[in-house]
Amino acid sequence: MDKEIVANHIKSAFAEVTLGEGIGLWQAQAIDDYETEEVQKQNRGRDEKKQWTQLSCEDLQRCHSSLSFFDAEGMRFHLPAYIVASLENQVDDPLFHLTQLDDYAKSKLTALNPVQRQAIVMYLTWCLDQAEYEFDHPAIRMALRQYWEK
Repeated sequence: MDKEIVANHIKSAFAEVTLGEGIGLWQAQAIDDYETEEVQKQNRGRDEKKQWTQLSCEDLQRCHSSLSFFDAEGMRFHLPAYIVASLENQVDDPLFHLTQLDDYAKSKLTALNPVQRQAIVMYLTWCLDQAEYEFDHPAIRMALRQYWEK
């Protein structure tokens, strides 16, 4: 499977997603940095809220730890940007957040609809065909079997 096909499937599945009331990229960084609620609100003002395709790869990489602090809406908005950018080798991949699925991690994926979940399955399946992800193959297979393909 070609990574451009995977990227296009991700883009299509998440095309109309907005941030809504979800936690944004810079807001999540403030949470990670134990900032006050006032600083978190200020950072939210910096956040892209309408088009995840407008998120820069530099900001995504700089804020990679935000993946740990998104809520379900924030994850749905930012995840496609991380996946597409990682397919282009512009940011570190988000595999950890798609394969290490304790209850908290699963709670951040509840906003995904069936089409979006299928796009994630396509991405994870593509990763299984890549030698660079060989170390992650057991975790990917387990996540697919126990969560994503159910």
